[in-house]
Amino acid sequence: MMTKFKYVDLIILVCFLFITVSCNESKGSQEIIVGGDDVVMILDFNYSTDSIKKVNWYLKTSEIPGMPDSMIRYMKTVDDHKSVDNNARILICSSSGGTVLVDRATKRCLFYAITPNAHSVEYLPGNRIAVALSTADKGNRLEIYDADRSDTVLFKDSLYSGHGVTWMEERNLLYTLGYDELRAYSLVNWDSPNPGLQLEESWTLPETGGHDLYASSENQLLISTSKKVWKFDLNNNTFGPFHPIANEPDVKSVYYDEKADHLIYTKGEISWWTHHVYSVNPTKKIAIPEIDVYKVRVIK
Repeated sequence: MMTKFKYVDLIILVCFLFITVSCNESKGSQEIIVGGDDVVMILDFNYSTDSIKKVNWYLKTSEIPGMPDSMIRYMKTVDDHKSVDNNARILICSSSGGTVLVDRATKRCLFYAITPNAHSVEYLPGNRIAVALSTADKGNRLEIYDADRSDTVLFKDSLYSGHGVTWMEERNLLYTLGYDELRAYSLVNWDSPNPGLQLEESWTLPETGGHDLYASSENQLLISTSKKVWKFDLNNNTFGPFHPIANEPDVKSVYYDEKADHLIYTKGEISWWTHHVYSVNPTKKIAIPEIDVYKVRVIK
């Protein structure tokens, strides 16, 4: 009888350990990218708190292997960063005037371009890159590049105070955000050496100061402005308050998982930067005191 009970206990213990390990693996699977100054780091969200950070990846933009030394001065103030190509590469742009694509494993530079006051970057089909440029000499526009042809603009369009760019695969459209305008572009001649964009629609924002643009689902965009955060319904083309943080001013970046009701964002607390990443459901604050953090992105 003792043998039987011990056997049953062993089975229960094994099942418990399997569930525990599985939960821990799931818990440890979410990564976030934060950037500021000349640093980009990838953190384990679930194991980072207001007192400790679990850093999975760290990059100083002045030390990127294979990047021309002449690009260092253009990468001093990181402001957007996105994981692309199944997390194999990281896109980074800087308001100092540069954009790079790096290999995550080796950190080696795969692409670079001078992009005045770049504020947002997006990876597009066909190994193309879109960059939104804010106010600057040769800025205030949207630019398209080929990742295999560094520092060569393939297409450009005017966009005053360009701050956001997001590709929506389900709709086959590129959405961009400017000072007071949201736009939707389709891809033109995309398989040719000279691709372009065609403006399909544009909408005036409820208020000025368009800052961040994020697709929370195939039917909804989130838009932060100077004083508020909005949602845009893509089915009926209407703006409305994004209630979780609708009246939060100076939101610099926002992520929202509609199914999990999980919100992650940054906001300007010390001028335009912060030393915190905020989360709701679960509610917590991740402290990053060593850099002036601008945006947070979530690796999905």
